Amino acid sequence: MAIMNICGSHSTVSLIINAYRRAANLSIHFSCIKRSKRFVHNLPCSYYTPKKAYIFSYLFCRKYYSVILNPPYSIVGCSVHHHGDSGTTYTISKQQANENKFLSDLCYAHSCTQVFKLLSSLEVFTDTMAAAALLKVAQVETKDGILTNPRKVFDNMIFKAICLQFEQESKNLSTAGIVNALKAFVQLRVDPWSNLMVRLLSESQERAEKGEMNIQYLCMLGRCLLEIEGPECAMLKPVMDQVLQKKINDWTPEEIAMVYGLLQAGLGEKGQYQGLLNQMHEATVSKASQMNPTLISSILTALVDLKQTQALPLVINLCKNSIRCMPHFTDEELVNVIVALTNFGHSDKYFTEALERHVPRMVFTMSPELVSRVMEYCSKRLILSKPIFDAVAESFVYNSENCTTLQIAQQIIPFGELNYLPPNAASMFRRLEKILSSRFSQFQPQILLKLLHSCILLERFPVNFVAKIFSPYFIQQLQDNAVGGHSDRYTSKDQSGNVDKFVLALLTQLFLTVSLECPFYEGPRLLPKYRVKSFSASGQSLETMVDVHLYNRVKSGLIDLLGARMYFASHVLSPYCYTLDVEIKLDEEGFVLAASSHEEVHRRIALCIDGQKRFCSNTHKLLGKESIKQRHLRLLGYEVIQVFFIFQIPFYEFDNLSYKEEIVEYLHKKIFPHTYRLNW
Repeated sequence: MAIMNICGSHSTVSLIINAYRRAANLSIHFSCIKRSKRFVHNLPCSYYTPKKAYIFSYLFCRKYYSVILNPPYSIVGCSVHHHGDSGTTYTISKQQANENKFLSDLCYAHSCTQVFKLLSSLEVFTDTMAAAALLKVAQVETKDGILTNPRKVFDNMIFKAICLQFEQESKNLSTAGIVNALKAFVQLRVDPWSNLMVRLLSESQERAEKGEMNIQYLCMLGRCLLEIEGPECAMLKPVMDQVLQKKINDWTPEEIAMVYGLLQAGLGEKGQYQGLLNQMHEATVSKASQMNPTLISSILTALVDLKQTQALPLVINLCKNSIRCMPHFTDEELVNVIVALTNFGHSDKYFTEALERHVPRMVFTMSPELVSRVMEYCSKRLILSKPIFDAVAESFVYNSENCTTLQIAQQIIPFGELNYLPPNAASMFRRLEKILSSRFSQFQPQILLKLLHSCILLERFPVNFVAKIFSPYFIQQLQDNAVGGHSDRYTSKDQSGNVDKFVLALLTQLFLTVSLECPFYEGPRLLPKYRVKSFSASGQSLETMVDVHLYNRVKSGLIDLLGARMYFASHVLSPYCYTLDVEIKLDEEGFVLAASSHEEVHRRIALCIDGQKRFCSNTHKLLGKESIKQRHLRLLGYEVIQVFFIFQIPFYEFDNLSYKEEIVEYLHKKIFPHTYRLNW
């Protein structure tokens, strides 16, 4: 470890000049990173912008800053004064410094000025302390990867002197000092072809090839190389060769997470290092119990980004261990965990119970993104959790102003999808109505449509906004958004340029709802050309397909009950877009007619054979889309005079029937409760 000594001296300029002369005579041949127009180097000023787009995706629109001297005696972007300059120099010393106190004090620095002031207050400090200070500068002075005030950093004499010392003494620096400094300079966008960066990279390469770096430093070096040149960087191969030589079972949980992060950053693309990943999955399962919340979150995020669908056993194990960490997750970490579980399609009873304890207690201080992700997780996994839903509904009334339009939709739509009205439903929908009135134009069209559709599932009718939805302007917006862009569970894309069929189905059901349940509505109607003929479709659908196994059992029972297959029809598309699982026709006297009969039909009986997928996963409550279907069929029966009797045959009742006689008796009581059963 090198120690740097601070001392005021009037020989600063001569020291800098001599350093430059020595640097100018050095060969900067660097075998692993080739010179290319793709890099910006030796910038004339701190705000240089390339005229041609030579920088590939990893460097696109980035600004690099040169901090090494150009002739005669200037630092790029600033000037060095010669006369009367009492600059500061840093020399290697054997003295020890109190690193722990320095690092503790560094945590309270909120600007580069404070960091440099802290450094100047020390007589001596190590290279690792200097590197930590540079990392802190990068942290406080960059926003979204962009240096907010380059001159404030690069004009500082302490910063210049540290850069000079790292350049001159690269071979004497500790590995920790080199790697951390390199990371800081990359974050500060220092020119990768400056003498400083070339020497640090060259020394890092040499130490990596000699096997002098542990997993932590190899991963940090790899991340720096990815930032500079991307996955094609030749120097990454010796780095990964060293990683592969290490025994995975000897890695600490922190080292495992760092390697996952390195592969996630770009090295694991296109199935590269899949063998290493498979070994890591297996080793991580046994170490999951030792991991803290940060490690669990980062590994789950890496598994999602690397598309490791075969790593479900590891995901399940990490999910179990995340339960104990629930109170200790930051909002961002818990978001990553929930997104990963949603992505892998995994839900756990005990994880849900942990959320039910955590969310009601913290919901008013949670970030809107976390609340939205929790609701999205419940919706996608069909988990109706009353403690979570009630807490979110209560917080929505007070915190919705802090939410984006997408977050508002993510929090409200699950109530409709899972068919649940919270105790404060009136307050929640009043709040939603105010938001829609003031921010209507801010909503993405498909998200807005899905939001309003979720309201009608709960018999809350957005009549004040329906006229805008059915307007030609809104339909045109849907068409304009039909091609390109990102598609998720709230938006659908159709590459033909037409409105997606699922979107048209939402419009049709909204129109049907207004027609049936809002007779006072007199605004615009949905044009016939935008109405679908069936709500059933592959992929996203407003109807859940009937469970085949349950249907076959019901069909056999109906044949025994009615005497023949000809007396009922299956999968019947009604004139009102809904598909009936089973339809039975009766004449005026109540006798069963053949399914093919079209005359003398006085009544129709529609059987809804509701399998497990039509209910919330943890309750016997119908999903919103199934509930509105049965509600509409009843209304349609009275509307057209032909009475539709809707009989629900839920799986949890039918599964308890084992014998033929029990099934027939059950169906008779369900369909013909007031008639005597005939024996065939």
